[in-house]
Amino acid sequence: MKKILLSIALVFLICTQAWAESSVWKIQKDNSVMYLGGTFHLLRPSDFPLPPEFAEAYRASDLLVFETDLGKLNEPSVQEKLLAKAVYADGSTIDQHVSGKTYRLLNEYCAVRGIPLANLKHFKPSIIAVTLASVELAKFGVAKEGVDSFFHKLATEEKKRIEGLETIDQQIQYVVEMGAGNEDAYIAHTLRDLKSIKQDYETMVEAWRKGDLKKIDALFVAELKKTMPKLYKKLLTDRNKLWFPLLEAYHRTPEKEFILVGAGHLAGTEGIIETLRRKGYTVEKLL
Repeated sequence: MKKILLSIALVFLICTQAWAESSVWKIQKDNSVMYLGGTFHLLRPSDFPLPPEFAEAYRASDLLVFETDLGKLNEPSVQEKLLAKAVYADGSTIDQHVSGKTYRLLNEYCAVRGIPLANLKHFKPSIIAVTLASVELAKFGVAKEGVDSFFHKLATEEKKRIEGLETIDQQIQYVVEMGAGNEDAYIAHTLRDLKSIKQDYETMVEAWRKGDLKKIDALFVAELKKTMPKLYKKLLTDRNKLWFPLLEAYHRTPEKEFILVGAGHLAGTEGIIETLRRKGYTVEKLL
């Protein structure tokens, strides 16, 4: 499950004009145009400014479309809802859902890093994984701001129209249920992947900033499909299928849209880019 934890945790840039590629595509069909950007959800301050192709697509667009309504994510009511769903409804704790060996490893990991496991044990595995990954990522300057939040803030300030492909409730459900029914393997893989998280992060950011969909597929998509096919289907392909009719509806409008979704949704044979091509759209990477 190499690098899968990191990819999901960033889930769902040292970029300058020296790079000849980016994660932004121009989509055309029947004289209509929209832009599609692959995002990285957590970046370092040193990773800004973003590649100029992102700004080009933003300026050319009338509407920004994100995975969900980012403006609502930090509202107290939404945070309360997330917290309520992040713990087991029956009051059980993570030690009751994993093996004794895995729980000991989790306890040892947290003890060495001064992380109080007592504060985490009521949470579901995906929340524990994201929390531990966030602690490690913060050590080398990874902040909460990424491509999505950067452009959401900019569009809000400039009063540009914003919409989402999913509801907040759908996003919450995807996040909290990622390890459901597979808690032991999920936590065990998390602890193994955390050992190389810095190197994995840098490798994935490099692939993302170049728009290298083949590498993103190899690093994350194909491996997730092989090792955790149910999660692959739920997290990527099912959502891509739900989004695609929405993307086609946006494309039929006279407006130009800039659709921003996690780069993992674009890669692979079942990704959005290849689906667009199969449907007769002209897909051109901005350079």
